[in-house]
Amino acid sequence: MSNTVHGPSHHAPKAPSGASDIIDGGWVDRLAPTVVRPYLHLMRLDRPIGAWLLLLPCWWGVALASRGAPDVVVLALFAVGAVVMRGAGCTMNDIADRNFDGKVARTATRPIPSGAVSVFQAGVFLALLCLLGLVVLVQFNAFAIALGASSLGLVAIYPFMKRVTYWPQFFLGLAFNWGALLGWAVERASLGVAPLVLYAAGIFWTLGYDTIYAHQDKEDDILIGIKSTALRLGKATGRWLIGFYAMTIGLIGVAGYFAGLGWLFYVGLVAAALHLAWQVATLDTDAPKNCLRRFKSNRDFGLIVFAAIVAGRMFS
Repeated sequence: MSNTVHGPSHHAPKAPSGASDIIDGGWVDRLAPTVVRPYLHLMRLDRPIGAWLLLLPCWWGVALASRGAPDVVVLALFAVGAVVMRGAGCTMNDIADRNFDGKVARTATRPIPSGAVSVFQAGVFLALLCLLGLVVLVQFNAFAIALGASSLGLVAIYPFMKRVTYWPQFFLGLAFNWGALLGWAVERASLGVAPLVLYAAGIFWTLGYDTIYAHQDKEDDILIGIKSTALRLGKATGRWLIGFYAMTIGLIGVAGYFAGLGWLFYVGLVAAALHLAWQVATLDTDAPKNCLRRFKSNRDFGLIVFAAIVAGRMFS
């Protein structure tokens, strides 16, 4: 199952009330032509949190490498690329998980297991999304293009990790935070210590937020044999989150130090740390809505970090 929730396909059957992760009446169902609705739901276009979580490390890397204010055009290209490649990742994930998703009421109404989109159609759509992602990638320098292409292996293996390890969130972190390296490479046409440390910070961040997300699915995951950090850590999740998030903040701070950011960066980092502390202090791993709210709040954390990096660069 995916690390983000999404809306229903137009043709999907209804799950019992309260069992599905589908919310009726979103903008896709109201505004999009009938023929494209299943595909927009397949790429979770009406649920942007996953795109944000993919985009924000990219923006961090761009801002960290910039000589001044980050280039708005570069930020916009990354935004388009994040939406497209998040959609590709969701499509790939749903193809891989189609047999699992069909056995769970929460996911049985998704486009592929419901029959609204065939596996072949999903494969063609995936190829189209990857082509669009390539169009964005080739706007950058040769080093960045090669670096971006090298992430495809991580994207391909992630959907299968939940079948073999209780730490699929680690592999999600490897894939979802590659943008921290790519953002730096777009600006500098190289890598260095600062982006590598930032990348490591993002991996710990993903371990935290996706463990929170996985607690929503733990009962179904046990039934169908899917592994996750939520099941591995159980009641000890809170203590592990403190460790994951402490490493996140610490490594972001180290990355800022190596990049030569000014004191305003550290002020913003304190605000980001307080946000993560709120997540841990108020988390109830047995309440799915509580978990979902804290998971989604990581968009705000990422924006705080981005603002902190920009401020630290502008006033260094």
